[in-house]
Amino acid sequence: MTADKIHTDNIEVSHADQFAPAEVREIDLYQKREKIYTRKIEGFFQRVRLFTGWPLIYGYFLLPWLQWEGRPAVLFDLPARKFHILWMTFWPQDFSMLAWLLAIAAFALFLLTALFGRIWCGYTCPQTVWTSIFMWIEQRVEGSRNQRIKLDAEPWSLSKASKKTLKHAMWLGFAFYTGLTFVGYFTPITSLSYDFLSASVNLTALFWVLFFTAATYLNAGWLREQVCMYMCPYARFQSAMFDKNTLIVSYDAKRGEPRGSRKHGADYQAQGLGDCIDCQLCVQVCPTGIDIRDGLQYQCIGCALCVDACNSVMQKMQYPQGLIRYTTENQLLGGSTQSFARQLLRPRVLGYALAILAMCSLLTYRLVTRVPFQLDVIRDRGQLYIQKDDDTVENNYTLNVINMDNLSHQYALSVKGLDGLEIVGDQTFSLTSGEVKKVPVRLSLSAEHQHRRSQDIYFVAQALDNSSLYAEHKSRFIVPEEHDDDDHDDD
Repeated sequence: MTADKIHTDNIEVSHADQFAPAEVREIDLYQKREKIYTRKIEGFFQRVRLFTGWPLIYGYFLLPWLQWEGRPAVLFDLPARKFHILWMTFWPQDFSMLAWLLAIAAFALFLLTALFGRIWCGYTCPQTVWTSIFMWIEQRVEGSRNQRIKLDAEPWSLSKASKKTLKHAMWLGFAFYTGLTFVGYFTPITSLSYDFLSASVNLTALFWVLFFTAATYLNAGWLREQVCMYMCPYARFQSAMFDKNTLIVSYDAKRGEPRGSRKHGADYQAQGLGDCIDCQLCVQVCPTGIDIRDGLQYQCIGCALCVDACNSVMQKMQYPQGLIRYTTENQLLGGSTQSFARQLLRPRVLGYALAILAMCSLLTYRLVTRVPFQLDVIRDRGQLYIQKDDDTVENNYTLNVINMDNLSHQYALSVKGLDGLEIVGDQTFSLTSGEVKKVPVRLSLSAEHQHRRSQDIYFVAQALDNSSLYAEHKSRFIVPEEHDDDDHDDD
């Protein structure tokens, strides 16, 4: 043994690490993961999770099966570039609204975090919900926490192999249904399911169903807390949104310390003990395997399993509940309890709320004023104008028109902005639902109206059967230079 190293149980520890406080000791970031055996617990907050997790499950699995006017109620049809959500159909041109929606969701998450900590992670995050289902399957097949520990420790046998096989088969079955449903948002799930049952599914659909099956199986079955601790970026920057009045799951060290075991009914205060009996139940139920008594940690997802576990122990010991509870740092330090109204008036919360309100208003305005028809005009760049024998000048254009409505329409085309300007040829065109068409248009201007070399004009297209389907696009009409009356207006 060297002078600066101590070997204990085959673990090499330096003198610096041996005497350093726990919070500054070096941690091996590449150490092997220790499997977490969670213990089942019942309580108030776990009943609350039924009203947050199950709606997500039901909504996810049922939405692709719902029908709306003969099509799936929610369908993102990528080949057709149509995105159907109930009665609305969106196109790639509407992606700006998706950006607004994502920004609103992000700021809503920031607002919830500033008020209630990681309540999203603990109650509604899909990773948490799906992991809970996989853990429930594991408990049903392999038994309680102690039974699972014993099962993993014993040598392989027929009984152990059958339990493991059944568990993983159920995991894969649920993961497959999850993957099938996800792909069902992009292709009609009825035909997709039939293709799988008849073994006629195409390779693209098969690949993505198997891909999401594998992702679900690995994330919810094997990685579990590793996703929350190392893969999810939210765990790393969530603390930037916390302040002393953010609601978090915390251990009341003033009341609980010093911890220690004692007999039921004993005068533990005379023994110099706090309310914590050091039963480790709060650690055993934690899905990320942390000890909440060590203080706030980024691994904590705010699921309140430790709160229910501790409250059940306090109830048995006939101690006041709330040794571990939802509270704020300000309250733990002895500050006064703020009303919810005062918590809402915090600058950080007000900033997030105002940003959400502004973005929601803009998105609502965009939705209300959205016209499911688009008109773009491209001038003929190869030939600026065509001059006829009678000095009439013509300009050629190409109109790109898109009918984003679910019905077919006939549109009337007109032009304004220049006296004497006429459309040569047909002034109407038809578009079926979802049709994208290029419409060639020729404009003619007689000699007596050719006063300026370049003049702004406006193409107008309007559906004959629906006045709300209206679009206008600016362009230019160009005549020969000798007709220019104003050099400043040259294009």
